[in-house]
Amino acid sequence: MPTILVLGATSDIGIAIAQKFAQYKYDVHLAARDPATLNTLQSDLSIRFNIQCYIHPFDATHFSSHKSFYESLLPKPDVAICVFGYMNDNEITINNPDETLKTINTNYTGAVSVLNIIASDYALRRQGTIVGISSVAGERGRQSNYIYGSAKAGFTAYLSGLRNKLYEKGVHVVTVLPGFIHTKMTEHLNLPKLLTAQPANVAQSIYTAVQKKKNIVYVKWFWRWIMCIIRLIPEPFFKKSKL
Repeated sequence: MPTILVLGATSDIGIAIAQKFAQYKYDVHLAARDPATLNTLQSDLSIRFNIQCYIHPFDATHFSSHKSFYESLLPKPDVAICVFGYMNDNEITINNPDETLKTINTNYTGAVSVLNIIASDYALRRQGTIVGISSVAGERGRQSNYIYGSAKAGFTAYLSGLRNKLYEKGVHVVTVLPGFIHTKMTEHLNLPKLLTAQPANVAQSIYTAVQKKKNIVYVKWFWRWIMCIIRLIPEPFFKKSKL
């Protein structure tokens, strides 16, 4: 039976992904900072879908623990999905060095640290799929969230390079750009309904991308064109915008 690893399994998206893959008979590794909160999900997945489900402590910003964390996983996952992320108000973030570091270390450095370890194992095994959830916020710096956006821009570039490097090893890398998602992290925001996906939409898009070996996935298709237009706005005009 194939196995997935969900890094950031307590998030709304992480839960939806675990449920989707369990539905298709994947055993599941759930990893999060507070694994005790995963007990109910573990029981639900195991009983409802008749699969094996394991829980593990994992801290994205505790870089030195990432190697031992991955080595402890048995069986090793066939699919590793990097779900975790962090976003605070941009003004708070730029005026608080701790928040700046937390944003960068969670969304970029921590993701790169653990995925480098997984990628090395997959390259040796010449198989496996890595999925990284990045953000359309990384496609052009905007005044409203440029710290978060710059971290996600780095992560998108990392996934692109990793996909290029691992292709000849038979390892596939998927970049997911969801756009707005209705989650606990965004529930305080007034998001436009038409442009906002649900966690279940993200999970379905990821499952399909893994099966069909897609490279870059926009959960709602029109985000591809929205971001294309935004990228094409000349800088003299863009810098005057309030995006």
